[in-house]
Amino acid sequence: MSSSKIITNTSTSPNIKPEYLTGVIERITFHAEDTGYTVARMQVKGFKDLVTIVGSFPNIQAGQTLQLQGSWYNHPKHGQQFQVSQYSESKPATLTGIEKYLGSGLIKGVGPVTAKRIVNHFGLDTLDIIEQEIERLVEVPGIGKKRVKMIQKTWEEQKAIKDVMVFLQGHGVSTTYAVKIFKQYGENAISTVTENPYQLAQDIYGIGFHTADKIAVNVGVSPRSKYRYQSGLLHVLSKGAEDGHCFLPLSELVNEAIELLSVDDHEADAQTIVQITVEMRNAEELIVEEVGKIQLCYQPTFYYTEQNLAKLLLKQLENPVKVDLPRVENWIHRYTQSKRIKLSQQQLEAVMTTAASRVMVLTGGPGTGKTFTQKTIVALWQAMGKKIGLAAPTGRAAQRLGELAGLEAKTVHRLLEFDPAFRGFKRDADNPLPFDAVIVDEVSMLDLFLAHSLMKAISNDTQLLVVGDVDQLPSVGPGKVLADLIESGKIPVVRLTQVFRQAASSAIIRNAHQINQGHYPHLETISDNPKSDCLWHNGGTKPEHTVQVIGELLTDFIPRQGFDPTSDVQVLCPMTRGLVGTRNLNQVLQQLLNPSSPEKPEITRAGMILRVGDRVIQLKNDYNREVFNGDLGIVTAIDPVEKSVMVQVDDREVEYDYADLNEISLAWSISIHKSQGSEYPVVILPVSTSHYIMLSRNLIYTGLTRAKQLAIIVGSTKAIGISVKQGHQKQRYTRLVERLGEKTTV
Repeated sequence: MSSSKIITNTSTSPNIKPEYLTGVIERITFHAEDTGYTVARMQVKGFKDLVTIVGSFPNIQAGQTLQLQGSWYNHPKHGQQFQVSQYSESKPATLTGIEKYLGSGLIKGVGPVTAKRIVNHFGLDTLDIIEQEIERLVEVPGIGKKRVKMIQKTWEEQKAIKDVMVFLQGHGVSTTYAVKIFKQYGENAISTVTENPYQLAQDIYGIGFHTADKIAVNVGVSPRSKYRYQSGLLHVLSKGAEDGHCFLPLSELVNEAIELLSVDDHEADAQTIVQITVEMRNAEELIVEEVGKIQLCYQPTFYYTEQNLAKLLLKQLENPVKVDLPRVENWIHRYTQSKRIKLSQQQLEAVMTTAASRVMVLTGGPGTGKTFTQKTIVALWQAMGKKIGLAAPTGRAAQRLGELAGLEAKTVHRLLEFDPAFRGFKRDADNPLPFDAVIVDEVSMLDLFLAHSLMKAISNDTQLLVVGDVDQLPSVGPGKVLADLIESGKIPVVRLTQVFRQAASSAIIRNAHQINQGHYPHLETISDNPKSDCLWHNGGTKPEHTVQVIGELLTDFIPRQGFDPTSDVQVLCPMTRGLVGTRNLNQVLQQLLNPSSPEKPEITRAGMILRVGDRVIQLKNDYNREVFNGDLGIVTAIDPVEKSVMVQVDDREVEYDYADLNEISLAWSISIHKSQGSEYPVVILPVSTSHYIMLSRNLIYTGLTRAKQLAIIVGSTKAIGISVKQGHQKQRYTRLVERLGEKTTV
């Protein structure tokens, strides 16, 4: 046990009788390295809430058990605090770290209970004992020779990360994140976390600003650290990107950063934040573009990507297509006669315009003949002897495109040939796609970065047809590329509006167009023998009633209609939060559709139970595994020995380490945004007034058009009415339209 006297910065009367506290440091609120002045929160036995302690500590860590001497003081602003005059350490943070490390699940044969017994028995000598005299573990109650051998084998495998894991877990970092940190930084993990824990937010998926901020507190980084302000500003911009923005106005960026970062003095923090933006701008860590009197703040990659995408498109348009249009028209006439088909005037215009355009946009709602038009364009290009490439953002959309065209179609990522070795696409300006013509479907889903990667790989002699429904939700990622291409006026656009008779027989399609035009849909009330493919249930009076109704539909009504609730149905939600959000519904539906049973292995990670048979969704692009944001799969195996989970995605099996399970989530219910590019036999669409903040016309329109055979809207007429009247969602901050209007050369 070490003992060290300290002196506080406050005077304590010698007549005041000292008091004593013993407890565990839960977190460090503030620690000044130069003076040692510290404000910390301590768990003390007998106290319901954490106790605030103040004093001078040359070295203090979360997890330490300290014996304190001092006196109570009632701070006028912060309330009751314990002013420390001297202290001694009875259990260092390292001991807590050892216990957490051993019980983390990384060492086979040792769980939390066994870890506690080992550490209680050997104390700070624990790691030395395991390293040099591992046979002594039999001294610990409950550990036999067989288990010692198991522990020894795993220990040899884990040696490399021992020190890092002990350090990180002693500072409140979870096992999952500790493994990721070690994988990222190796032997430099401890120095990185100590010097600038905010770097973790930039480098490691799953560790955002808030997690890095907690780690920073635990390792004693000042809340007014320059690193914290920089990371906070980037976090605000990243949150903006999650909302689809390519930039934020400076005033908006600063206001949100103040709300995120302020300690107690808003005015001082505002001045510091503005100064940090200037420093980041000078260091080119932030790009500030002045438009009139407004300053627009970009992360550099967003700025240069948006700028270059516009340049690439403009350069493509500079190279006109040489084509004999009368000959094309004659071919269309012969083709339609031989196939006994007829193109509408709009469809004919689309085929002719595509033939004569270097880049062309085809848009239109469901049932307007986009698919038929694309099929005709493919046949025309084939007759011209062109080599054609087909792609879409998702696997399912690519599969549909390939089936209609009779050619192989790929996801955009696979078309561009991602190479995990250097984390980039093989296809680019130096190695363009080997096609004379390319069709990309579901382009409303293309975000700024994927659109840019695609354009880099399109040679100047290639024709590009982009197809999508501009009235659907924009991409999950930043930008609104399809809408901006159309709005720019620089690129030829054909919009199909005529709904064909066969499509018009579907109430799903009729109602989708009604909603898109701002009219309340004509919905058939659900009954035992429905006549329509678009039904409505009021969902009851409260959110819990809506959840109950969805469960009853899945377990009773839908099976009676001949559908399998586990494979044919997708519940689509406007939001993730709340009773009628994806998080709660996933737990409820998991219990209904894939309940726990002895023959189904399961694992709990970050509060999520995952078991064999669960439907899951990929939450980020993972180029190494070749699975992408929005891909759906089924859990086929869980291996607690190898600590891995197998997921069937399309026609292949993908393996996840336990440490990477934050990349996937349950998908019995998913957000409407995540459903883009996919179609399902049956869609259940809960629409509640509790979703008010998210309700919009294109949200409901997108959700409804995901259904192929049956759509059921569950919710009040008021909530549906709000959606229809709400128009489109909040405008995104992009400048692609303006950049396409500029006279720019590459």
